Amino acid sequence: MASIPKDKLKRLVGRWETIQAQLSEGCDQETFKKLSKEFSDLDPLVAAIKTLEAAEEERDSLRQMIEDPAAEPDMAELAREELEAAEPRVEQLEHELQIMLLPKDAADEKSAILEVRAGTGGEEAALFAADLFRMYQRYADLKGWKVNVLSVSDADAGGFREIVASISGKGVFARMKFESGVHRVQRVPETENQGRIHTSAATVAVLPEAEEVDVEIREQDIRIDTMRASGAGGQHVNTTDSAVRITHIPTGIIVTSSEKSQHQNRARAMQVLRARLFDMERTRIDEARAAERKDQIGSGDRSQRIRTYNFPQGRVTDHRVNVTLYNLPQIMEGEGLDTIIDALITERQAGQLAAETTVHA
Repeated sequence: MASIPKDKLKRLVGRWETIQAQLSEGCDQETFKKLSKEFSDLDPLVAAIKTLEAAEEERDSLRQMIEDPAAEPDMAELAREELEAAEPRVEQLEHELQIMLLPKDAADEKSAILEVRAGTGGEEAALFAADLFRMYQRYADLKGWKVNVLSVSDADAGGFREIVASISGKGVFARMKFESGVHRVQRVPETENQGRIHTSAATVAVLPEAEEVDVEIREQDIRIDTMRASGAGGQHVNTTDSAVRITHIPTGIIVTSSEKSQHQNRARAMQVLRARLFDMERTRIDEARAAERKDQIGSGDRSQRIRTYNFPQGRVTDHRVNVTLYNLPQIMEGEGLDTIIDALITERQAGQLAAETTVHA
């Protein structure tokens, strides 16, 4: 494992000390807010640097004691035993610090827009889309995040053709972004008399929720149409034209929302449109960088099957990290999802570390 350049660590600690001094001296509100954010980002890093430095000092002291010809044999032997524990600790602390120093995805702290759509498999795909959405709802509940359904298209036999929701909270996108892709299910449908296993799929898209400052949408670039909201069987939900369809003319993206309030529908549709445009720009940048870093996790490429849920065998396999778990019921309750997401994060960090090592080699 390549060591972290000491001058880089020295610069980080120096910057932390400078900000600390500036904050204690006092400054205007805007500067204070900006510096406080930078200070809170640096604080855990500096704590990790100081812990590493203390561990390195202890290791070096033990080495000197062992090499000292004047040291008593008993003391030297004791130092050797302590060194056996000290050296792996230094390596572990350095590894943890390297991960902390990896480039951060600017969108990681954002809330997210979750889109789940039924794919191949007809009625069973729609039911699976509903199961996936419930899984994410439960996972969000466990994390203390808030889920707000923005639009939904019910399937005739149950489940969803499509459901779009916002998930609000700190660091939502950092974990949920790994869910983007094709999810495949293998199970016996309730309507299957012969007990045959059917395979169907649903697509999941997770977009970082964009603020107005992230994406500028010009009035001349959108067309807003109002239409009558319709329910199951084509019946009118109300007598006013409340549903809103927004078309983004330059990209052709169409977003609809069909709640009772037309004002609310416009706001929700614009929220989804901003997220899709923001994701489109992020994907464009990611694709431009792909040839250099070969890291496609979270790039927005959703064409590949990422996970299989096999109900007869009670197992879930994530094909990106080749992880198979036999606790499907817990995963569908949202409880076991962290195990898969943690494995994906670890895999991504390993790839980033390898790339950083190659760059500095």
